[in-house]
This record gives sequence, C-alpha cells and structure tokens, in this order.
Amino acid sequence: MSVESIVQSTRIVLASRPDGVPTTDNFRLEAVNLPDPADGQVLIRIIYLSLDPYMRGRMSSAESYADPVEIGEVMVGGTVGQVIDSRHPGFESGDYVLAYAGWQSHAVVDGKLLRKLAPAAAPLSTAVGVLGMPGFTAYSGLLKIGQPREGETVVVAAASGPVGSAVGQIAKLKGARAVGIAGGPEKCAYLLDELGFDAAVDHKAPDFAEQLGAAVPDGIDVYFENVGGAVAAAVLPLLKLYARVPVCGLIAQYNDSTAPEGPDRLPGFFSRVLVKSLTIRGFIQGEFVSEMYEDFLRDVSGWIKEGRFEYREDFVDGIENAPTAFIGLLQGKNFGKMLVRVAEEG
Repeated sequence: MSVESIVQSTRIVLASRPDGVPTTDNFRLEAVNLPDPADGQVLIRIIYLSLDPYMRGRMSSAESYADPVEIGEVMVGGTVGQVIDSRHPGFESGDYVLAYAGWQSHAVVDGKLLRKLAPAAAPLSTAVGVLGMPGFTAYSGLLKIGQPREGETVVVAAASGPVGSAVGQIAKLKGARAVGIAGGPEKCAYLLDELGFDAAVDHKAPDFAEQLGAAVPDGIDVYFENVGGAVAAAVLPLLKLYARVPVCGLIAQYNDSTAPEGPDRLPGFFSRVLVKSLTIRGFIQGEFVSEMYEDFLRDVSGWIKEGRFEYREDFVDGIENAPTAFIGLLQGKNFGKMLVRVAEEG
C-alpha cells in the first residue's frame, strides 16, 4: 500500500496577512495526503513544534531577512520529528530528527536538511529550545557581539524567555553581573530564585525606568535587545561608554502597522550612539553557525549536565492549538520556551 493512501498531515497555513495583532482568522487548519518520499527524502511525524516571535515577521510581506510565508503556505517553524519512512541512506525508521518542517503533523523533507538526534543525550524538546535555535541565538549574540567581560553589567530584555534566560545565565558564567527585565512579579522571582540573576526589573511597573536605573547604578555595558519600544527607551540613557548592543528581536514592535506617534527620536538616538561610542549590531543566529555551533553544543550541554544552567519549557498540546498559543506568545503569556506537543514520543 502506498504512503499516500495511509498518511495524512494536519497542518496550519497562513490564511491572510494580519493588520496589527494576529488573530485566529489569519490561520487555517487543513488536512492533506502526503506523497511517498522520493530518493533522498524522508517522511517524518512531528513530535514538537517550536513557536518563536520571529514567525510574526514571516506573516508579513514587509522587507525582512527572510522571505515571507505566502498565503496558503504552511507556517514555518523548527520541529523535532521521528522518521516513518526513509529514502535517504543516512536515516531509518524510528530515528529522531531536527527539521524545519513547520506547523504540521507530518512532512516529507529532504534528508540533507535533517540532523539526527540522540534522545539519550538530552530531552528531545531541547533540540528546538535551549540546545537549539533559541539557545544558540543567546550564546552567539552575547559572546560574539556583546563580548561581556568579568565584572561588567549585562542587561537582557524578555529575560524569562528562552533566549533571555540563556543570555543572563551565560553572562553569569562569564563573570558578569546579570540584570533581567521581565513582565510581572512571578517572572522576576524566577530570574532571581531559579536562574541566579543579580537583579530583576518588572517592565509593567509604573516606575519601571526608575527601578531599572537603581538596578544598574554604574550603568550598562551590554544590553541584549529582544523587545524594543518603551523598554529600549528606558535602557538607552543608561548605556555606558563603549557599550555593546546585540539586537536580536523587537517583539514590542512586531504588530505595529503604522509609525509610532510623537516626536522623531532618531536624532537623539544617534547622538547617544556617537557620544557614548556605542556598538549596535543586529544579527541572525545563522550567521554564526559554522563558526560557533559546535562550541555552543559542547558548552551549554556541559553546563546543563553540571547543574549550572537551567531552562524552562511551556507546552501546549495539539497542532490545532498552535495559533492561539502563538498569539499568546506575542503578548507575553508564555513562561519559558513555547512548544506545541504535536504527538507523543516513542
């Protein structure tokens, strides 16, 4: 019996482009029959789907670092899957693999784009979390661009998320002082009590800017930018001479469909860049894979085994619930790495 007659994929496609905050109407759930894998291809069932803020940008047709998802196409995303059928010599049925298969329950993918996983080495979910793209984003952006030195102060926005929590812990391991910005007392307590940050500031507090200033009495040497907006505005005056700013994300601005109201602050921003000799660099983690990925896997997996590095995962069950979970992610409702459990392991 052919694979096409017995394997059906449930998938989420982009139904329309959002204007501002995405809604569930921008997504569509459908079912399609899959073809047999051709030579060099592999059929996998998806176990975990990673939900990440960058996906909001892929829903838009605006210029970005990657092509947008087209209307009717499957939403993009990193996945952990298990091989069902293989026409590639490097994989066999039962293997666990890392793939970029997107929001669907099954997929036929090119074997050249897969990485085999060892479930005995680490929980499978970590391949799209702390030992995957989010973890590597933190590792590469902080160490390559931020370059924290012992005794310096590192501030990270969205600090309870998968990237921010890793940034703060790596900063501590490198001898720096870690200050996290997060939303709400529970997340701030997590930074202090479980991750060992030196200070945590609630960006929802009415006196947020004053609290941040008090948390960094000597100023900020490295600011890891995940948020933008009001958080970035509070950070800018506190940056020290020669401060470094890796710009990873701007989640506070992803849903903006018009320019912000108010005065033009660009001249003041560039004046600060000049006066303080700031280094500000945007980056995409893929730039550093060939140079740093093996070091990242060795270091972070080693820190986890030694009990020096913590991570938190936030699961939702069922591919059909991915849109609602993603919308919540953009609103900061997640606590830790947001994952959809599409199917059970084993």
